[in-house]
Amino acid sequence: MFTSVAGRSVIVTGGSKGIGRGIASVFAKAGANVLIVGRDQAGLDAAAGSLSGLGGSVSTHRVDVSDRAACDDMARVALQRNGGIDVLCANAGIFPAARLTDMTPEDLETVMATNFKGTVFAVQACLPALEASGHGRIVVTSSITGPMTGFPGWSHYGASKAAQLGFIRTAAIELAPKRITINAVLPGNIKTEGLDDLGQSYLDQMAASVPQGRLGAVEDIGNAALFFATDEAGYITGQSLVVDGGQTLPESLMALEAM
Repeated sequence: MFTSVAGRSVIVTGGSKGIGRGIASVFAKAGANVLIVGRDQAGLDAAAGSLSGLGGSVSTHRVDVSDRAACDDMARVALQRNGGIDVLCANAGIFPAARLTDMTPEDLETVMATNFKGTVFAVQACLPALEASGHGRIVVTSSITGPMTGFPGWSHYGASKAAQLGFIRTAAIELAPKRITINAVLPGNIKTEGLDDLGQSYLDQMAASVPQGRLGAVEDIGNAALFFATDEAGYITGQSLVVDGGQTLPESLMALEAM
């Protein structure tokens, strides 16, 4: 049995939809006081409505994590509303497609600004409160794309996700004396509302590449984040956990067909 996180203060960036909302739901069910942040206030309001009554409190704040000042404001709001910051789930990310032949400097900067710089800015903003908590936890949502796999059109996205892993390894060393851990979750193919318009045949094709034969649920990532946030995970830092149903294991589709 893990120590309860009930009553602890949790920030989830990019928490209005997809994996972020899944992470927020897991922490809310565990009794945490969750602040979900993102750029779309309407989306945040809808998410907060769907998450209300799960156990812990859920509130919202509009934040663009690519803006360091906005991240500072995010931390201030969490302190004001929830009395501190115990857990930061740095989840905000974007994934627009652009092939190398077409990618503009602006395309590259936009992805890196949100996915990588936004992670660093959010961590920096929350450090004083995380240290004050005495058991600060940072969980970064990376991806198998970049650190482990590639996909045409996502070279900039993959680079941003690999950069996050390079960041957490040195950050873990610097934060250890402050009793703050930092780890990453690497999702594989996860079923989110962003896939709804792709059609069932496309979803079936995605699921066929996973040994478990299904797409992951957003709660699968939330459960991994919750584990990293527990007291029992306090001796784990600078590490990454792949949550992909075995997607990255087969050396080819033939390995799955052989089953």
